[in-house]
Amino acid sequence: MKIFTAEQIRQLDAYTIQNEPIPSIDLMERAALTFTYWFTELFPDVARPIHIFCGPGNNGGDGLAIARMLHHRFYDVTVYRCHIGSSTSEDFDANLGRLPAHGGVPVHDIKKGGKLPELPRSAILIDGIFGSGLNRPVEGFWAELLEHLNAQEAARVAIDIPSGLFADSPTAGAVFHADFTFSFEMPKFAFFFPENQRRVGQWAARSIGLHPKAIEETPTPYHFVDEAFVKPLFKRRSKYGHKGTYGHALLLLGSYGKMGAAVLASRACLRAGAGLVSVRVPRCGYDILQIAIPEVMVSADRHQYLLSLIPDLEGYAAIGVGCGLGQKKVTRKALLDLLKKAGQPLVIDADALNILGKHPEWQRHIPKGSILTPHPKEFERLFGKTSNSFERNELQRKKAQELGIHIVLKGAHTCTAAPDGSCYFNSTGNPGMATAGSGDVLTGIITGILAQGYAPLEAALLGVYLHGLAGDLAAKEWGQEAMVAGDITEKLGAAYKLVWDRNGG
Repeated sequence: MKIFTAEQIRQLDAYTIQNEPIPSIDLMERAALTFTYWFTELFPDVARPIHIFCGPGNNGGDGLAIARMLHHRFYDVTVYRCHIGSSTSEDFDANLGRLPAHGGVPVHDIKKGGKLPELPRSAILIDGIFGSGLNRPVEGFWAELLEHLNAQEAARVAIDIPSGLFADSPTAGAVFHADFTFSFEMPKFAFFFPENQRRVGQWAARSIGLHPKAIEETPTPYHFVDEAFVKPLFKRRSKYGHKGTYGHALLLLGSYGKMGAAVLASRACLRAGAGLVSVRVPRCGYDILQIAIPEVMVSADRHQYLLSLIPDLEGYAAIGVGCGLGQKKVTRKALLDLLKKAGQPLVIDADALNILGKHPEWQRHIPKGSILTPHPKEFERLFGKTSNSFERNELQRKKAQELGIHIVLKGAHTCTAAPDGSCYFNSTGNPGMATAGSGDVLTGIITGILAQGYAPLEAALLGVYLHGLAGDLAAKEWGQEAMVAGDITEKLGAAYKLVWDRNGG
């Protein structure tokens, strides 16, 4: 799914109106009906009072249409008309006139300097005040209104975007804090960043029938990776395939006291489908790997506690490095040797990233197409600090292009930046995955997929999606609080099966 700017969405609206063709008021009706279907699924109790706050623009027009539709579905609806500025949109006026006559839906006026409404605790507050066209911070009386709504114990729902939130840039000023946000057609760019979590709440997006040709032809570097996105990427296995068909992966992992990371990554690499997995570890890890994972082939470094030399790299389809590696001098030297000798893209994580952060001049040796998987702090060590998530995303895309690599920035919507400037936000995963070793599992999964002949971008996107999906399945069984990283690997097969079954596989 593509992610567009607010201006691009407005252009898509205009194109749809002109080329479907459909009057703008009917497109608004379609959007309001889509919201209403979603809302009634989420809040089926018609006894709860609904209070809808409508600004003078099309976001307010959506709110008025929704008020009428909920009234016809027997909800108790009250509208608050916010008199912001001196004009209203045509579609706002049309929907105001369509409200049921004789006070079926009461309308109260809120004017600058007026008294703020008293609201029942059992109410559901629906925000249709400003919408996505906002271009300056909300201040003064209308900021007081938003803060007043935020202070209520009622449930809060935003139409398309919370009022006060900028769709494409950092937000200043007051913002409506939604518990739930329903976005028309696709999510807004701002939804994917942690500073907006309390403002957006749980979000959903459904199509309102914007013109598919316009969506297809409108360029954007930003994408949302959901099930529909990943399905076409999967490769079916051949009946006559064998372990050599699905690639030989090499993992360079571990140090004294950190062999657990090597075990987690190696097991995940196997579960991801690599035909063969070889693991290079310090001598102290040899027995551990042989006993813990009999399916892998283990070679021991000459050093008892650290990785000091890289093996012959000939014949490996994919190489992963970093988990539990440590950052001692001999290991740093071995990593630089690997970067210079590797003829294929690498999957680089954890201590390998931290070493690169301390030696930024080594970054030019990273093989083109490699996949780096930093968490936010590792990203900062690699590329420097930024003021907010929007700046960090720009830096992430810039570095991916400069170095010709893929950067997988881990988080709630793990973001993968590609060498061509494109950027992909993931849809799967949950807070239960914020546990030690989860990143090691991801490294193993991506390396295992890469070994099977997938292109690096495909391996990164599939690996991140399956990692999150397996985490979601694990959370359902064990709960987010009780999850450990190994649970993700245990559910990886079920995640594969779920995608294949839905794909007719």
